[in-house]
Amino acid sequence: MTDCYIRTTLHQPPRFPRGPAQGDHLAGENLHKLIELMAHLRGPEGCPWDKAQDYDAMKGLLLEEAYEVVDAASARDFDSLEDELGDLLFQVAFYARLAEEDGHFDIGSVIERVHAKLVRRHPHVFGETRARNAAEALASWQRVKESEREAKGEAEKEESSVMDNMAPSLPAALEAHEIGMRAAEEGFDWRKVDDLLAKIEEEIGELREELAGKGARGPKVEEEVGDLLFAVANLARFLHYDPETCLRRANRKFKSRFRALEKVVASRGKRLRECTLEELDAIWETLKA
Repeated sequence: MTDCYIRTTLHQPPRFPRGPAQGDHLAGENLHKLIELMAHLRGPEGCPWDKAQDYDAMKGLLLEEAYEVVDAASARDFDSLEDELGDLLFQVAFYARLAEEDGHFDIGSVIERVHAKLVRRHPHVFGETRARNAAEALASWQRVKESEREAKGEAEKEESSVMDNMAPSLPAALEAHEIGMRAAEEGFDWRKVDDLLAKIEEEIGELREELAGKGARGPKVEEEVGDLLFAVANLARFLHYDPETCLRRANRKFKSRFRALEKVVASRGKRLRECTLEELDAIWETLKA
């Protein structure tokens, strides 16, 4: 992508073909109403709770809403997805309002900035080049990101690394996925899935050695457990899965089966604590079948 193209896209946004997502004045009006509502909630006649919130107080709510969006999308529950996306959008408006009150930016500049970034990073759509497939599109995206880093002077810094600028608040499974993906983009990755499975077996072996030597406590055991989790997260990445989604699905499956286990035990007039582990295992295996 040439400098000329970058300047053009920054100062002359492309004209998009009209369609269902373009020219929707109702969406713009509704966004304006949300912005006005946010300003009112934080205003003199607003809500005491909303006025008491700050950047740190909202972090937990933002993550909660994001995960609820993921849950609704995974379940293909589109009524809930519409509702949860609205809640997430409200969090965006809330953070933008906090920043506007402090004189940093507003929701308008947030939208303008992401619009400019997406146009700039899609030269294969809005420029003269074209991507024939997803891999070429991703490579084009990465080249633009690298040019942006160079423009900021980051590429010339001695401490610069592809591991820089990673969100510190990422859940550990997603961070492991991101680390592995960035390393893979530089050519540092396992060649095939069997290599990764062998790595996981190696990590299990090292964990067994530590447990046999010093027991289940100690920093080295913790380190080996971490290495094992990192390898498993990268197995998910290598297979084109999100490790966070994989684990959340496994969590939901376990909870569902455990509830079923409770019901079976209750139907026999007992509580789980009154059953032997062998009894519970037998019921569990039946539920898995």
